[in-house]
Amino acid sequence: MELFCPAFKTALSRFSRKGGLVFSSHVALSMMLAIFPFCIVVLALAGMLSEAGLQASGSDLNDLLDVVFGSWPDAIADPIENEVRAVLETSGGGTLTLGALLTILFASNGFDAVRQAISAAYHDRDDPRPAWKLRLLAVGFAVFGALLVTVAGLFSVVLPIYLRYVADILPILHLEALSGEFLGTAVTALVMIFALFACHKWLPGVKRPVRALVPGVVLTLILWGICGTGFEFYISNFSTYSVTYAGLAGVMSALVFMYLMAAMFLLGAEFNATLGDLARQKPSGSE
Repeated sequence: MELFCPAFKTALSRFSRKGGLVFSSHVALSMMLAIFPFCIVVLALAGMLSEAGLQASGSDLNDLLDVVFGSWPDAIADPIENEVRAVLETSGGGTLTLGALLTILFASNGFDAVRQAISAAYHDRDDPRPAWKLRLLAVGFAVFGALLVTVAGLFSVVLPIYLRYVADILPILHLEALSGEFLGTAVTALVMIFALFACHKWLPGVKRPVRALVPGVVLTLILWGICGTGFEFYISNFSTYSVTYAGLAGVMSALVFMYLMAAMFLLGAEFNATLGDLARQKPSGSE
């Protein structure tokens, strides 16, 4: 515990020295460009997993988008989600077969940007892994990330139905108190936490036990909550984006929001890296 305060101070210094704000802008823009192809891959996978496909029920599409954008403030998520929904509703389920390589490549670019940024946080040198392995890693994150979102979206539909069935059989459990909205929020939170651990565990190429990743993940989640609440309040009360950017206000708001989230994410990685360095130095310094 005594390492956390000096580690946070050092992490802030490292974040500034390594150009964390520049990496954050790169991640934000790359992820913004990757959202549409990523959601298209999600739609195609969901169509393959569901016999009726998403065209048969608009609620399925909403559930999938809730997993992707459920943690975003409504004022920021709604404009982007509307545009994504418009693209997905016209893309159809054949996108994965007709433009699979191109779509997955564009979706993987966002994850590759995250890999470059988090590798810079954990490494003091360039990533030593070969280029083909790095690209394959980004593609794997895009495909398995889309599969995770798809399964989570379908799970958020099936779970409330199952709980209602159990509640009718065993009313003593009072499962009716678990609303569909609560379950959807819980599923989104679990997906987000798992995604954070996956990024810290496999993207940098640094072998660290899961327990060593917990401080940075917790710090990121706390900072995300603070920044998300503060930015939503700012957008709702003081923002002049609609005057400055007109029709692009929603996109610019989302881009700034992703920039802040990327900065907090990289700060969490620097925090983990700093804790690791301090932990290795502590025995030699105490002798």
